[in-house]
Amino acid sequence: MAKLLPTSILGRTGLEVTKLGFGAMEIRGVPRGRDVTEAQAEMILNSTIDSGINYIDTSIDYGLSEGVIGKFISHRRDEYLLASKCGCMITGPTVPEGPQPHVYTKENIVVGIEQSLRRMKTDYLDVVQFHGSPSRETLEENGSIETLLELKQQGKIKHLGISGTLPNLPGQIDMGVFDVMQIPYSALERQHEDLITRASDAGIGIVVRGGVAKGEPGESGVSKPDPWKTFETANLDDLLEQGESRTDFLLRFTLSHPGMHTTIVGTLNPAHMAQNAAAASKGGLANDVYAEAKKRLEAAGEISE
Repeated sequence: MAKLLPTSILGRTGLEVTKLGFGAMEIRGVPRGRDVTEAQAEMILNSTIDSGINYIDTSIDYGLSEGVIGKFISHRRDEYLLASKCGCMITGPTVPEGPQPHVYTKENIVVGIEQSLRRMKTDYLDVVQFHGSPSRETLEENGSIETLLELKQQGKIKHLGISGTLPNLPGQIDMGVFDVMQIPYSALERQHEDLITRASDAGIGIVVRGGVAKGEPGESGVSKPDPWKTFETANLDDLLEQGESRTDFLLRFTLSHPGMHTTIVGTLNPAHMAQNAAAASKGGLANDVYAEAKKRLEAAGEISE
């Protein structure tokens, strides 16, 4: 029998989340990702819930993702928390290749959330996050927060969130309106490490993305430099437990941050899902191993800010 996944309370939302969540960008399909069949989408979504994961993150920008969530797991809606994004441009079932613009007007936000509700066959979203890390000024100019508060009053969304990065993240934290923040973090991407602590200390629920550095080279639809150069320079292989993979170590490093509440990891492969769940069930690294890993990463030039 699989071990139960560790859980935490997602900041002031009060929601109990599994510390391992599912990033549904992996099921977005072409042209921005890999080709995904409906059978693959159905299998991985149900495997996600069957593994005990209860937090699923998606977006209008993620092509087929919202549609297959609605088609294959909407009947299990009481088994998972659902987070999506707003500010994305309205598209058909597929999203054009390349970076997508974001518009934070009331009209675009409302139309987008209504579309997400229809696609995912649900009456509400547990978390709605502004996509694209808009600045405080942009949100204030467009009345974007007020728009989400109206939708919250209507019962269509439960909690306000933002997908935030530098340079706008400090200002977003200072606004004091966000219940949830999705922030990039891993052993190989530590520039937001201290800001995660700051946001968490302010009562904000922290959702980490990129917690396994987008996975093994070649396993993600996202192109990226080989992350293992820094891993090797820092001699992190010396810190692996017997039988532990590098990806398992990265996941457990992310889980070790005292300010994080869940980390979303995407995959199309049920075996990888099971491996991630097994690693997460062990919890974070031992305190001395976490400290030593950070010391070695700093020596290798991967520092927090």
